[in-house]
Amino acid sequence: MMDRETAWGLLTEFTQSESLRKHALAVEACMRACANKFGCEAHEREGHDLRFQPALSERGESKGAAVDGSLPEEQLWGIVGLIHDFDYERWPSLEDHPYKGNAILKERGWPEVVTRAIMSHAEYTGVSRDTPMEKALFACDELAGFITAVALIKPGKSLAEVDAKSVRKRMKDKAFARKVNRDDIIQGAAELGVDLDEHITFCIEAMKPIAAELGLDGSAAKTA
Repeated sequence: MMDRETAWGLLTEFTQSESLRKHALAVEACMRACANKFGCEAHEREGHDLRFQPALSERGESKGAAVDGSLPEEQLWGIVGLIHDFDYERWPSLEDHPYKGNAILKERGWPEVVTRAIMSHAEYTGVSRDTPMEKALFACDELAGFITAVALIKPGKSLAEVDAKSVRKRMKDKAFARKVNRDDIIQGAAELGVDLDEHITFCIEAMKPIAAELGLDGSAAKTA
């Protein structure tokens, strides 16, 4: 059964880095929030064999509506966010990621709606982003990483200290978190059809409930 527990097992099997696991959790949180905001706009699932069953994640019962007995939107989108980079630690090159991971997912029977979304989050694969879920993944991936970087330089190392203004200010500093592609952040919000500041605030709020898991609840500063 493909559920959140299976997805977490896949991530931890291939990813040992704590920071990469935290990034996965951050993107998952943003994607679950996006599912509630954008998931009802269009399902675009016709022709896909989902093979998912309704399941409760440890974060509680999903608010998303199940479609034909398949996984509710919030859980599906969250799972896609959780495993989108599961192969990156082993195969970080442009030649391998996310291609290696995609092959593994197909071998293990993951449905096309998941594999295609993950392929589409990398610009260089040439896989277009057609569904709201695919667009949301692209819009949340780099941004979640950047929000984390901004939070970590705050005195309290807390998401509570981060807002859209502070994120936008750091985006202008090319030396800060230089590996994060600013153009992808801007393009992602545009493709999703939302104002960038609004989307930044939205993702910050989505990450706050799991701030402790992300190490962004202020506890890191207290023990430093």
